[in-house]
Amino acid sequence: MPRKQAVMGDAFARLWPREMFDGRPPLANQLKFFTEHPRGVYILYYIDRPYYIGKSDKLLERLTKHARPQSKYYNFWNLFSAFAITDRHGCDVLEAILIAAMPTANSAEPKLNKETLPREVIALMRNIRDARLGRP
Repeated sequence: MPRKQAVMGDAFARLWPREMFDGRPPLANQLKFFTEHPRGVYILYYIDRPYYIGKSDKLLERLTKHARPQSKYYNFWNLFSAFAITDRHGCDVLEAILIAAMPTANSAEPKLNKETLPREVIALMRNIRDARLGRP
């Protein structure tokens, strides 16, 4: 059975260590993920907390820059995840979704319209809370 075509991309890497950018040559330069997928969206983590979300047409180059001790983010991340995305619009969409879903320490703002909680839902939540606490 043929593999189903991905909507925006076809590969991802989850929680890989920053150390793969160390050494001469770095291990990252030799990995199929980076050689076959130049464009994508990435998340930098400190332990397991998202710190920064970004995108690049040159994913390997961008992550390599973040992995240098001179980078302003160097001390704030030790793991990363990356998503290979085939088109620029797909990168924009995925980056916005990830920023909206996972607030980061660097306070990136999502490029999506935020829906506010309707008053009726707020009132319902208040009634449920009061009922649980035995309040009239």
